[in-house]
Amino acid sequence: MNPSRPLLPLWLAVVAGAGGGVVFDAAFPAIDVWPLAFVGLALMLVACIGRSVGGAVLVGVCSGLTFYLTQVSWTALYLGPVPWLALSVFESLLFALGAVAIALAYRWIPQAFPSALGRLGLVPVAVAGAWTGREWLSGNWPYGGFAWGRAALSQSESPFAHLVAWFGVSGVSFLMVWLVALAIECARYRSDPFDPMPRRSVPSAAARPWWRFGLAVGAIALVLAVPLWPATTAGSTRIGAVQGNGPAGYFDGAQPGDVMNAQIQATLPLIGKKADMVVWPEGSADIDPTRDWSSAAVLDELSTRLKAPMIVGTITHRHGKYYNTSLLWKAGKGAVELYDKKHPVPFGEYVPDRSFWMPFAPQLLGLIQRQYVPGTRSNVFDVNGVRAGISICFDIVDDQLVTDMMNGGAQVILAQTNNADFGRTKENMQQLAIARLRAIETGRSLVNISTVGTSQIIDPEGRTIAHIPAYRPGSMLTDVPLGTTTTPATLLSRAIEVLVCGLGLGAVVVAGITVPRSRRRR
Repeated sequence: MNPSRPLLPLWLAVVAGAGGGVVFDAAFPAIDVWPLAFVGLALMLVACIGRSVGGAVLVGVCSGLTFYLTQVSWTALYLGPVPWLALSVFESLLFALGAVAIALAYRWIPQAFPSALGRLGLVPVAVAGAWTGREWLSGNWPYGGFAWGRAALSQSESPFAHLVAWFGVSGVSFLMVWLVALAIECARYRSDPFDPMPRRSVPSAAARPWWRFGLAVGAIALVLAVPLWPATTAGSTRIGAVQGNGPAGYFDGAQPGDVMNAQIQATLPLIGKKADMVVWPEGSADIDPTRDWSSAAVLDELSTRLKAPMIVGTITHRHGKYYNTSLLWKAGKGAVELYDKKHPVPFGEYVPDRSFWMPFAPQLLGLIQRQYVPGTRSNVFDVNGVRAGISICFDIVDDQLVTDMMNGGAQVILAQTNNADFGRTKENMQQLAIARLRAIETGRSLVNISTVGTSQIIDPEGRTIAHIPAYRPGSMLTDVPLGTTTTPATLLSRAIEVLVCGLGLGAVVVAGITVPRSRRRR
């Protein structure tokens, strides 16, 4: 059997790839059946085997479309189908680029390296590297990227979740695809079809089905055998987190102060209880206390009665620029520290290259009046001796920002968000899954606090300590362990991503250079 020939005719490959995208999405919240990630990956990879560049583009576009149309369907809730379709189509084009790289790996490597080592060793590595490289591209380009739907993010509640402490999100995505690609190669490996020498009467070990089955099972066992990273802690801090369930959505028709009043009412039950800090969500002080004396007076009064500093989200306007800001507020002192969101959402919080894009959707883009500017300040607050890493909504998907807060000595992560614009869709659960993996990855407790939910406090091993049901006002108050560990993922940071992408894509390039020479020799 020629390993470079398609396993499926093109029409069936398109069906398999499209079906794989839907199955892959089912592994993510809210359906959250994590084993389906491996099934979906298998369908999409099998569809790429033996494809020409044009065939790979078609398969990739169909796979990406079915995946993203289901994965980010929440973008259409209030704004209609245009942003949903535009985002899905664009991401599917990047998906197609990754599919081309995967198809070339399946075509070139068995010809350049036709031994069992090439088939069972290099091919899975190259395929996994190509997939991870496409995830990196999607997460960083253009306008800061859209790092949603990465394979590892489907595993927040699975036996693979603990691996993010060792390998980071990109490393776990690589391992997942590598395991699937290895299993496929073990199933389809027969012998070397390019070997010019006559086939030996005694088959090699790799030709024996039981040996290949054992190799695939052994690889899975080896990955799962990686131990939990010891997430050491030293002491704790008592954190209150408040979900006001106010009218925080863009189309909720709220009057100025309505969101803050809802937060105040939900905070009042904490008065008289011991707290070292109290955290409000993104945009919870909808009247900027740095510019409005009445809003500042309310926070002063609350901080005084709580006997604790507050971390509050608001929108600030400084030097003619708008920022999505988190404030560390202390009674009598006001905002003693500020963090401005470093990863505002393009076409959500600002319109990049507005003059170019406006003609395409003037009514929709016209709704975005403010141009939020990326911040430059440190994303770590010193809250009475406790180093708290600050993440505002979309910041949580950015690997570099997580690395920055760990380099800043963060002992706990405060993830402030506002999910009100996505209603009761699966977006808030998808974001919570990302937050859970970040807690495990960094070995830090994480407070995920939303205006409307789902809000949870998560320990360094990914377990829920406290929670507030979605769309209900309430508060959490609990002792939160302070992390001291340095995980391999945060120590190596982006080096893991560079390594796994470089290994895979490098193998494809080397094979592409080698194939013509080997053909000439034959």
